[in-house]
Amino acid sequence: MNTIENKKPSLMGNLTFQILIAMTLGAVLGIVIHNNWDAEAAKEFSTYIKILATVFIRLVQMIISPLVFTTLVVGIAKLGDIKAVGRIGGKALGWFFTASFISLLIGMFWVNILEPGIGLNLTDVDISTAAEVTEKTQNFSAQNFIEHIIPKSIVEAMAGNEILQIVIFSIFFGLAAASIGNHAKPVINALDKTSHIILKMVNYVMKFAPIGVFGAIAAVFAIRDLNDLLLTYIKFFGSFLVGISSLWVILLLAGYLFLGKKMSALLQRIVSPLIIAFGTTSSEAVFPKLTEELERFGVKDKIVSFMLPLGYSFNLDGSMMYMTFASIFIAQAYGVDLDIGTQMTMLLVLMLTSKGIAGVPRASLVVVAATCGMFKIPIEGIALILPIDHFCDMFRSATNVLGNALATSVVGKWEKEDDIESIPLK
Repeated sequence: MNTIENKKPSLMGNLTFQILIAMTLGAVLGIVIHNNWDAEAAKEFSTYIKILATVFIRLVQMIISPLVFTTLVVGIAKLGDIKAVGRIGGKALGWFFTASFISLLIGMFWVNILEPGIGLNLTDVDISTAAEVTEKTQNFSAQNFIEHIIPKSIVEAMAGNEILQIVIFSIFFGLAAASIGNHAKPVINALDKTSHIILKMVNYVMKFAPIGVFGAIAAVFAIRDLNDLLLTYIKFFGSFLVGISSLWVILLLAGYLFLGKKMSALLQRIVSPLIIAFGTTSSEAVFPKLTEELERFGVKDKIVSFMLPLGYSFNLDGSMMYMTFASIFIAQAYGVDLDIGTQMTMLLVLMLTSKGIAGVPRASLVVVAATCGMFKIPIEGIALILPIDHFCDMFRSATNVLGNALATSVVGKWEKEDDIESIPLK
């Protein structure tokens, strides 16, 4: 795959510039609409302009399922045997759970130090705004969570873009193909060529990224007064930025520790995916693009194919940090006292229940609402953070992308040092 799309080296830079322009124009248009149109008209405009973002995200979602399946199966087959899969999988899961635990701890640390929920005025909170999220938590249980992990139909999993379920099926399929050996070569070669075609589709889809980002930003600013929001939620949002910034510092330090000078090159490669994730509030939207950029960075395609799908299920660092932060913030706002032992229990619950959440807008809120319910914290407290959640989601989506890019690159470096031999497919 490394030979695919090595042309046009300036494409990423052009795309990044276009997205930045689109974000600026979207914000300006949204602010103009908000300041000059009545609320009803602005809301209607927001609904229609948001279609641009919806179309872009759906275009990306259209290719995620086949891309995850083909690349992961080919990656496992190229690794060659269960021993290699187990070794790399062990390294991956070790990194994922360590990063997740640190992210959760950072959120818990800063929300306890800064206490953004203490003394909050709850009289003007519109509880009805949380209905959509709280309704999704009614069927949330340990049994349903386990059942959700295992697919009963790969077709259904692909139709719903259930990445974790697709990963489970692909691992079994890839291991079975690797065990058959030469007899599986035609199938693996066909899937390999299919993945190349899908990656070619990525370039077509990414041309629509600036338009999608423009629609997403304009839709938000048309109905939200940023100044009022930040003034109202200055303590919450400011505390969140402190937490997410400290997480970035730790991730970047870890990157420089393991990758050295190559970390700068990695950051240059993932600028475009980071900005797209930031603008669309969806880390899932950059999965195909991130796959390409990591291969261009020099990570072997079999490592990228194996690591990224797993990372999107197990390694959403920004979302993890936000979950403990938001859950304890709601407890503070409602005066629910949580001792350190209870908070650590909450952290462990979040560590398990958050695995496999979709990298799409507001998916983490469902987990936060469910966790609040488990610890007798008013679920309707989600309404407290909904008005500012979109802006928080921008930062945590970009953080998720950084975390997965870093994890894939580090494991790729470790495996390169081990000089793994792959099964020849030709």
